[in-house]
Amino acid sequence: MSHSHKLDSLSNRFSSDLCIDGSNKPDSKDLTEIGSPVSPLRSLRAVPTATQTSSSSSSSGSVSGKPPPNVAARLSDGGVPGRLSHSGELSASRECSPTGFNSRPGHRRSGSGQLFYSSGGGGGGGGGGSSTASSPVSNVFPAGNICPSGKIGKSGMMSRSSARNDVLGSGTGNYGHGSIIRGGGGAAAKADTKTASMDVEELTKAGNEHYKKGQFPEALRLYDRAVAMCPDNASCRSNRAAALAALGRLGEAVKECEDAVRIDQGNVKAHQRLASLYLRLGQVETARRHLFLLSRQPDPVEVQKLQQVERHLERCADLRKVGDWKSALRESDATIAAGADSSPLINALRAEALLRLHCLEEADSAMSNASKLASSSPSGSANKFFGMLSDSYIYIVWAQVEMALGRFGSAGTMAEKAKQIDPRNVEVTVMLNNVRSVVRARTQGNELFNSGKFEEACIAYGEGLRCDPSNPVLYCNRAACRSKLGQWEKSIEDCNEALKIQANYTKALLRRADSYDKLERWADSVRDYEALSKELPGDKGVAEALFRARVALKASRGEEVSNLKFGGEVEEITGVEQFQAAISLPGVSVVHFASASNLQCIKIMPFVDALCTRYPSVNFLKVDINKIPAVAEAENVRIVPTIKIYKSGTRVKEMICPSQQVLECSVRHYGL
Repeated sequence: MSHSHKLDSLSNRFSSDLCIDGSNKPDSKDLTEIGSPVSPLRSLRAVPTATQTSSSSSSSGSVSGKPPPNVAARLSDGGVPGRLSHSGELSASRECSPTGFNSRPGHRRSGSGQLFYSSGGGGGGGGGGSSTASSPVSNVFPAGNICPSGKIGKSGMMSRSSARNDVLGSGTGNYGHGSIIRGGGGAAAKADTKTASMDVEELTKAGNEHYKKGQFPEALRLYDRAVAMCPDNASCRSNRAAALAALGRLGEAVKECEDAVRIDQGNVKAHQRLASLYLRLGQVETARRHLFLLSRQPDPVEVQKLQQVERHLERCADLRKVGDWKSALRESDATIAAGADSSPLINALRAEALLRLHCLEEADSAMSNASKLASSSPSGSANKFFGMLSDSYIYIVWAQVEMALGRFGSAGTMAEKAKQIDPRNVEVTVMLNNVRSVVRARTQGNELFNSGKFEEACIAYGEGLRCDPSNPVLYCNRAACRSKLGQWEKSIEDCNEALKIQANYTKALLRRADSYDKLERWADSVRDYEALSKELPGDKGVAEALFRARVALKASRGEEVSNLKFGGEVEEITGVEQFQAAISLPGVSVVHFASASNLQCIKIMPFVDALCTRYPSVNFLKVDINKIPAVAEAENVRIVPTIKIYKSGTRVKEMICPSQQVLECSVRHYGL
């Protein structure tokens, strides 16, 4: 046989042994017997750590393939600490990672070429992966020996196939445990691979250290870099989700976990974290699905937490159905304490309960919190909550809170959104119709009131109250109509109803005080105006109305009021005679003995000025003991600031360095 014929025969035999038959089983031929340019792969534990990289961080791309049974067995043992598992996760970070990296046997990395395994006497093996080699068989293997370290062997080992023109090209496949880098030599490939692998591992370890110390922003920055280097690594994304959740960014954390599950369906940690996140969001069914998806015996602590939240939610539904709002509020708080601490639905339930209990400010705060949580949470519109789609329920409660606070335009918008989300729900439809009726009644009533048609306006507001009998705005508006009609008692009744629903409703308080004035019920009028002066301390109209009511009250008691005048400024005393004349006037005089250089006097002076405006029927005087020491000596003042209260020339109260609360209480007591 000629030398050429021998080479052809050898080439045919070599090609036959290396053909891909799709059986996913290695051939039984020993490549060393036929002078294969590919040496058998060594044991996985013998491979240097520096050459291990994930599929997403390799400089030259990655390949997919399925190892023969003996290699898969080595992978299932967990590999060597500090290396990537076969799924591309960093197994070295198991102990310190918030997720705990795991390695799964047989998990293939994605890529563009076939990965061929040689085990002892095994020859070239088969595909079965999602990717296949795009180049002809003749170009699969380079003309150099590829060792586990990724170095190119000596060219002398290729003597029998020196006639081939194969060279180390720019392929993108990983062969064995080494990488072929585009345009680079073996040493450069090894260095690049080591740098990429160590960077990801070091970033993860550093992030874990920050995470354990509670330094979540720092941990997140490091995890972000790791994800950027390995975007298809499930554990990197799960780590990032842990940091996001710790920072309260639950919606983003859910997305990261879902990406981790998409990359690796069997990632237990990602499913567990999704279960925990959905439980915090109040989506119990979704949480249960992830908790029990991969394990029939999940963490008993998490199971207990889920069951507690579920029980509280069931109680909330029952209590809402019967209208026991106090108990519903208590159960919603218990649901949050049990684990659903970031649920927009539970916060919306709290808002609804507070609204029914006539705690409008608290309801508004709870609804604001619910809307913030909803904006940063994954959509739950497909889930049911109290028979409604979740997002629809949030908008329905929001509409009711907005309507109670007089924000009718916004209330209509929220109700319309609820209807768009859940058009067939009966409760949503009824609520939308009520909101429309109330908005229409309020608009019509305002138009009639502005036209001077007060009786018709009363009827229009009454129509709105039939649809929403707990609307303080409609009660207050109808009270204004009845006041214009001279129906003072009925006006007070409507104001009382409005104030039962919203205790600090200033318009209702002002209209009731005015109605008391008209009925000459001065004590009631003074009480309402004093409450208004606290809510509106700088309102001169309220201050003057309070002054008139106090004067009228004094007159009704037979007291002298002819010399009383509406104040507003503190009178400065310049002599003894002026002082005696001022404190002898009818009514109450408050004298502030001070020193211009005393820090406590300087500190309390603005408050004394505010009291002067708030209690205009009281005379406020100021005495500088350094300028007129005779007055200080006559009144036996040695310490400043000293406040003395006189009534018709007689001292009734003396306070040395009083607190603001004590001073105001005394002025209020003697100023009536």
